[in-house]
Amino acid sequence: MSVRRHDPDRKDRIIDAAIAVIAERGVAGTTHRLIAAAADVPLGSLTYHFTSLEDLRCQAFRRHAERMSVTYEAHFRGVRTREELVEAVTDLIDGDAGADASDWAIAYELYLAALREPALREVTETWMRASRAVLERFVDPTTARGVDALIEGLVMHKTLSTGPLSRQDIRTIVDRTIGTS
Repeated sequence: MSVRRHDPDRKDRIIDAAIAVIAERGVAGTTHRLIAAAADVPLGSLTYHFTSLEDLRCQAFRRHAERMSVTYEAHFRGVRTREELVEAVTDLIDGDAGADASDWAIAYELYLAALREPALREVTETWMRASRAVLERFVDPTTARGVDALIEGLVMHKTLSTGPLSRQDIRTIVDRTIGTS
């Protein structure tokens, strides 16, 4: 480990390291030591910058959700028509929208952790509201909620399934869900 006397980015580096460790090891396997090693900082830096491992995880999940929200919004930036919306949602589910397996692993870890840590529900709710706000530019709020849930659910099915879900099947489901209104 290298010695850093002046390290203004240390807290950010620790949060980014926590995201990487959560992606690799899951919440249950994430420890102060693993994060410190990944961030290349002394263990004491974690307790200096964060009140607890839960505090650090919460900040890591919040940062991840914020980054994903920016990616999500950018993905829909050029959408103008219903057909473009169907294609954009299909691309998102099919894995062609800037989120990789690591990003989804972190999202699933967040969802699971939020079941037991109510403070994380604020992170998930903020993330879901941001996603729905993007979709509400194209569809009504109720449909936006349904499409948001569809995206989450189909990505999970695609990720966890042993059988492939074809792009055409995804597109058909999205097209039917969005409807004609």
